[in-house]
Amino acid sequence: MSNEKTGSHTLPPLPYADNALDPVISANTLGFHYGKHHKTYVDNLNKLIEGTELAGLSLEEVIASSAGKADKVGVFNNAAQVWNHTFYWNSLTPNGGGEPPSALKQKIGASFGSVEACKKELATAATTQFGSGWAWLVKEGDKLQIIKTSNADLPLTKGMSPLLTIDIWEHAYYLDYQNRRADYVNAVLDKLINWGFAADNDR
Repeated sequence: MSNEKTGSHTLPPLPYADNALDPVISANTLGFHYGKHHKTYVDNLNKLIEGTELAGLSLEEVIASSAGKADKVGVFNNAAQVWNHTFYWNSLTPNGGGEPPSALKQKIGASFGSVEACKKELATAATTQFGSGWAWLVKEGDKLQIIKTSNADLPLTKGMSPLLTIDIWEHAYYLDYQNRRADYVNAVLDKLINWGFAADNDR
């Protein structure tokens, strides 16, 4: 995601075509969300860190070095949003939803009771987050849990390992769903959520 020589971060390619998530997320939404919002975070980050001690660091190192620092709020917000969005695109997949791989399904059952209960808790976190933010399935120790974060915040700074996320900033859904956030969240969970990606992150 970054070029160590120049310290310049790049916009990673989408893992699917821009119309691959239709009709849940339209190509129009993806065009704006990925092509404008995500790209702007990358461009802003590169401008902010150019010529500084952060220029040669990986994205995760930039996030760790700027988190909680009053003089690096802009760096943190842009770096975290680059990371969050890349993670979000991979949390979705065409023809997603369904059942998680068996090992992850067992862990979900142990932590939440069932896959449906996990999805319900994730949907609740996503729909009750006030304002912009993210809903996450995370691992802390051996236990899975659902958390929500505001704005650019992410589980990495809380010592948690993210397995998947749902973007609940308005630009993630407003062109397709207007103010119906719950419809967007439920459609993502039923038809696009990438349980295979979550299983890969559960190591």
